[in-house]
Amino acid sequence: MPDFLENYELANDSIKRFRAEYPTGRLIAIIEDVDLAAGWILIKAEAYREYEDHLPSAVDFAYGNVAFYPANMKKWFVEDTVTSCLARVIKLLTPSAARPSREDMQKVETLAPMPDTQDFWSSKPENAGIPTIADVVSTVTAALGGVQVEGKPTCTHGARVWRTGEKNGKAWANWGCTEKNRASQCQPLWYVLDASGSWKPQV
Repeated sequence: MPDFLENYELANDSIKRFRAEYPTGRLIAIIEDVDLAAGWILIKAEAYREYEDHLPSAVDFAYGNVAFYPANMKKWFVEDTVTSCLARVIKLLTPSAARPSREDMQKVETLAPMPDTQDFWSSKPENAGIPTIADVVSTVTAALGGVQVEGKPTCTHGARVWRTGEKNGKAWANWGCTEKNRASQCQPLWYVLDASGSWKPQV
C-alpha cells in the first residue's frame, strides 16, 4: 500500500465512526439516476443525526462508472459506489483528516482508465458483466436493510416518515405522519414482518 494512503480513512471505519458518534442516527442511500446500459450510476446519500429527524444533517453524491474499474471489479461497481457515497456523507457531517476514503484514493492509483473506443450504447449489459436494474435495486435494498416500496407515501401533512421500534419483544414499523400535534396526526400505515424477515403492509 502506498504511504500516502495511510492518511485516508477506510469507508467501513467511517460508518463505524458514525454509529459510535450517532447511535440513534440513520444513513440512507438513494439511486438518484442510473443507466446500466451505459454503465453508470449516481447515488445520493443522506445522514441523519437522529433517526426521527425529518431533514438530513448532511447530503452528498457519488458517481460510479463501470468503465473506470478493472475487469475483476466491474460487477461490484454499484456496491462500491454506494459505499463510497455513504463514506462521503459521513465525512461531510463529521470530517476526518481527509474527505476522500482510502478506497477512493486507491482508485486514483490503480483503476483502469476509461477506454476511448468502448461504445456502451451498442454493447449488452450482460456481455459486459453489468447487473440489471432489478439486481441494483435488490443489492442496495439488501445492503442497507431498507424497505422497498413504490414511492414514499404521503398524507395531508406531507411526506410520511418511516419509523421502527420494539414493544413487548415484538418489532413494529410504520409510515407515520409528521404533524407534531397528536390530535391532528393522520393514522400511521402499519407494516408487519413476513416469514422472510421483510416488512410488508399490514392487511
